[in-house]
Amino acid sequence: MSTTVRVVLADDERMVRTALRVILDAEPGLEVVGEAATGAEAVSVVRELRPDVVLMDVRMPETDGIRATEQILGTLDSPPRIVVVTTFENDSYVYDALLAGAAGFLLKRAAAEDLVQAVRLVARSDTLLFPSAVRALAAEHRRRLPDPPRWASRLTDREAEVLRLMAAGLTNAEIAGRLRVGPATAKTHVAAVLAKTGARDRTQAVIAAYESGFIAPGSPGPA
Repeated sequence: MSTTVRVVLADDERMVRTALRVILDAEPGLEVVGEAATGAEAVSVVRELRPDVVLMDVRMPETDGIRATEQILGTLDSPPRIVVVTTFENDSYVYDALLAGAAGFLLKRAAAEDLVQAVRLVARSDTLLFPSAVRALAAEHRRRLPDPPRWASRLTDREAEVLRLMAAGLTNAEIAGRLRVGPATAKTHVAAVLAKTGARDRTQAVIAAYESGFIAPGSPGPA
């Protein structure tokens, strides 16, 4: 990834795109390189510009944010990180977008500093966006699998602990501190969890943990 985080904005409201552009372009190291007014246009713009992060409205004409997310992540070798933007945090569309591979979600009413932090955070791929909100979504919308997934039995005790810490929103550095291991070791454990769960990123791994019942949705995470 380049030093500057390149962002594409996908929203059917021009005023929303303009407001997001003003906020992000004012920040050092962030640059809005393209915009899209529909999901289909978002897919085309992302394929052409290859940004690092996409802010994707979850509800758009022609192709919604969920389908656009699936198409982008399913067709590009090195896809961007996608954050879906929504009005309501308990929207089932948001949960479907997370299942489709979105790295997280952001409320349209979020403060400017939260927007900037979210873009920087997903660009680093280092932690989960708003873990408490993801837990709430899982409790509201999860589809409990009938049988334990095969990956659960393949996790070592340490990897299972790491998955629970990931669900609690800890960064690699925080996981390393909690387990009293080096940062490289923590990163290796996280990579093993992603590989064994078949997840694209932390968000998908955590969703898989909730979907399977490996982590109870009401659990606040490790203390």
